[in-house]
Amino acid sequence: MAAALLHGVGSTTPLSSVNYNNSRRSLPGYVVHERKRASFLIQCYGSLLPGSKIGINRAAKLSTNAVTTKQDNVTASTTSKPGHELLLFEALREGLEEEMERDPRVCVMGEDVGHYGGSYKVTKGLADKYGDLRVLDTPIAENSFTGMGIGAAMTGLRPIVEGMNMGFLLLAFNQISNNCGMLHYTSGGQFEIPIVIRGPGGVGRQLGAEHSQRLESYFQSIPGIQMVACSTPYNAKGLMKAAIRSDNPVILFEHVLLYNLKERVPDEEYVLNLEEAEMVRMGEHVTILTYSRMRYHVMQAAKTLVNKGYDPEVIDIRSLKPFDLHTIGNSVKKTHRVVIVEECMRTGGIGASLTASINEHFHDYLDAPIVCLSSQDVPTPYAGTLEDWTVVQPAQIVATVEQLCQ
Repeated sequence: MAAALLHGVGSTTPLSSVNYNNSRRSLPGYVVHERKRASFLIQCYGSLLPGSKIGINRAAKLSTNAVTTKQDNVTASTTSKPGHELLLFEALREGLEEEMERDPRVCVMGEDVGHYGGSYKVTKGLADKYGDLRVLDTPIAENSFTGMGIGAAMTGLRPIVEGMNMGFLLLAFNQISNNCGMLHYTSGGQFEIPIVIRGPGGVGRQLGAEHSQRLESYFQSIPGIQMVACSTPYNAKGLMKAAIRSDNPVILFEHVLLYNLKERVPDEEYVLNLEEAEMVRMGEHVTILTYSRMRYHVMQAAKTLVNKGYDPEVIDIRSLKPFDLHTIGNSVKKTHRVVIVEECMRTGGIGASLTASINEHFHDYLDAPIVCLSSQDVPTPYAGTLEDWTVVQPAQIVATVEQLCQ
């Protein structure tokens, strides 16, 4: 039964024999000068590539620390900087609280966000400080309170709507699609919808199929909506503040397994760019694009790859819509190989759209086909061992890079 359920996990997907060497990358001065916003939906397949005994001839020295190698000037660890340590859910709360203090129009609504403090305590203490009108507990009626939040945004408030679980927001899909994403256009620009929709999602620890949803693929096709995914306490706070200040509707994806990550964040105020990717690790041989929880699977794989003599470049794309094609494109022009690692479903996921965008804009710079490693197209099993098999594991990433870099 398990074999039937997870068919294809261990299958081999041979790389295409298409000749990618006839490229324009040798032209001097051919660089990306602007961000292009384009998303297309195709189907991409990533799978475990077993039995790879492939290497690259190089004289590069091995590093025992894949996280910090060659990135002294890129996203340096905040442990050496002044600041204070926060768990990821505390960083979200701090960013939210700072914005509520700064702007009286900011308010929060959702199930148990008030005196209970939210299902993962992101709003703990805010009701006592700001009152029940700015931190509003709602009935279990996602379609209703999401619509109420959109209406509040139309009148000039800046609401943050929390889904107790992102899977529950499927009940509010009509509001998010037809109203949240389109009202600015359908009203002829009369209304702005400065709303943030946020909450936990992703594959957790045996939470079952209904509570393990990845809704990025559902929402990416809605025009007028921006999507971002946080992966560290630092970017969680910075993206939260940026999303609240944006005049566009923003969906902030938080992973249920990352809430207890701890990191030092600056004492001074900072706001991140909603449309900018993060260079996690600089490298030369392959570009690995990822986001959210898979960032940590990729970095675990990167340590193994470095010890095997490979030099991967890791980018946390963060902005799921639109893509930061400036950062991604410059990396592709350097490495000429791309692996996408996501927890989203294999069919029609973020990786499929990202694959199409890279092929459209940077095809001439690729020396091999893009490989997309995604979750299996099955409901997430409750059994822990089967749950692990449905999502990409570090060993798959290592095997894929080894074959791709032959």
